[in-house]
Amino acid sequence: MTKLLLAAAIALAAAPAFAAEPAEPAVIAALKACRAITADAERLACYDKAAQSVTKAQETGEVIIIDKQAARAARRQAFGLELPTLSILDKGADKAETDKLQSVVKSARVDGEQRLVVTLEDGAVWRQIDDTMLGKPPKAGDTIEVRKAAMGSYMMKIGSQPAIRVRRIEVGGR
Repeated sequence: MTKLLLAAAIALAAAPAFAAEPAEPAVIAALKACRAITADAERLACYDKAAQSVTKAQETGEVIIIDKQAARAARRQAFGLELPTLSILDKGADKAETDKLQSVVKSARVDGEQRLVVTLEDGAVWRQIDDTMLGKPPKAGDTIEVRKAAMGSYMMKIGSQPAIRVRRIEVGGR
């Protein structure tokens, strides 16, 4: 499911109309409008009709409804990727959820340019982009924290070692 959400988000990234907060779907606006009706029978009829429209829109894929847990999983899987349209998944999230990621190292290696490449348990791959030398190389099972830094960059802290500047290079994910 999160792969489907991530694929949809990537596809939408190319659409400039989605750069800002998307407009509320008409079926949701119609549902909310029912609150203004004072007569009980009319309000109930309005809600019944609106609920049927929301159900149909969800079944046909016109409207996609996800819960906070699914949004959190999608944000986590996409952390570090440049997908501006995923901001819709940030609704209701606290800053800590959107600005940092904690995970565990699955594997680590040094590439041909002597830069560290770290694969996390979820399959995400991060590559070092600075010249910081670590005292000891990371190994499988080490805990890491990746946090947003200045100007769209990311810093990875492996255990108690100094943070290194990194870039996400592969999507990974389950």
